[in-house]
Amino acid sequence: MAGIKGLISAIVQFLTDQLQDGDITADSRESLEVAIQCLESAYNVQASDAPANFNLYQAYKNTVDNAAPNLSPEASAETKAEAERLKNEGNALMKQDKHHEALANYTKAIQLDGRNAVYYCNRAAVHSKLGNHALAIKDCHTALSIDPSYSKAYGRLGLAYSSLEKHTEAKESYEKALAMEPDNESYRNNLHLAEDKLASLRFVREHLPNLHGVDLSTLLSNPALMNMARQMLSDPVMQNMVSNIMSGNVEEGARMEVLIEAGQQLAQQIQNTNPELVESLRRQMGDNPDDPEPPQQN
Repeated sequence: MAGIKGLISAIVQFLTDQLQDGDITADSRESLEVAIQCLESAYNVQASDAPANFNLYQAYKNTVDNAAPNLSPEASAETKAEAERLKNEGNALMKQDKHHEALANYTKAIQLDGRNAVYYCNRAAVHSKLGNHALAIKDCHTALSIDPSYSKAYGRLGLAYSSLEKHTEAKESYEKALAMEPDNESYRNNLHLAEDKLASLRFVREHLPNLHGVDLSTLLSNPALMNMARQMLSDPVMQNMVSNIMSGNVEEGARMEVLIEAGQQLAQQIQNTNPELVESLRRQMGDNPDDPEPPQQN
C-alpha cells in the first residue's frame, strides 16, 4: 500500500502543479480541485507525501520518448524512390496551395515508406493548413518517435498546439525546437508568443478573476473579444503597462487605476470597432439599457 500511496501522492502533486498553470479554464480548474480532494480523502495522502525529487510528468515523458516506435517493415530501394517522388510532388502541390492533393501524396508516401519522419512532418503541415490540428499533432509525434532530434517536427507541433490554445504544450515544443536550432528566429519568436499568452492568462486569473459578479472566463471565451484583447496587448504601451503591474513596479494603490485605464482603453476600442459586441456583453452582464427597470425589493 505504501507504493500505491506514493503513486497517488505523486498524482496529487502533478494535479496541484497544474492548478498553477495559466493555460487552464475555470471549469477545468474546478474539476481538478475536486479530483485532488477526492484522491486525498480516498487514500489519505497529500501532495507533500510524494517521493522526493520525483516528477510524475517527466517520468511519463521519459517512458514515451524512449518507447520503440511501431514502425512498418523496411521498404525496398525501389519503393523508397517512389515514396520520395510522391513527397516531392506533394511539396510542389503545397506551393500551389493544393492542400488536399498534397495530403493525398504524403499519405501515399507514408503507406510506401512508413519509417520516414519527413513524410509525417510534411503531412502535419498540411493538416495544420486545413485546420486539422489534432491530426497534425499526431503526425508530429509519429515523426518524433522515428527521429527524436527532428527540430522541424517540434516546431510544427508547437504551431498545432498554439492553434488549439494549448500554450503550455506549444511553449514546451518551441523550447525543444529552439534547443536544437538556437539560431532559428521563427522558433524564438513563436516561443515568446506562447510565453506572452501564458503570462496574459496568468495575469487575468490572478488580478481579474471576477468583475461585478461576471465570470471573466466566460467573457474571454468570446473570440471577437479575445482577438481585440490580443491586438491591444500587442501595443508597446499596453505591454509596458501590464509588465509593470506584473513585476510589481506599480505601487499597490496605483494598480487599480492602471487596470481601470487598461479596461477603459479596451472598452473604447471595442465600442469603436464592434458596437454589436458591446451590446452582447451588456446583455450577458444584465446591463442592457433597453431592459426595463428591475422591480424594487421590499
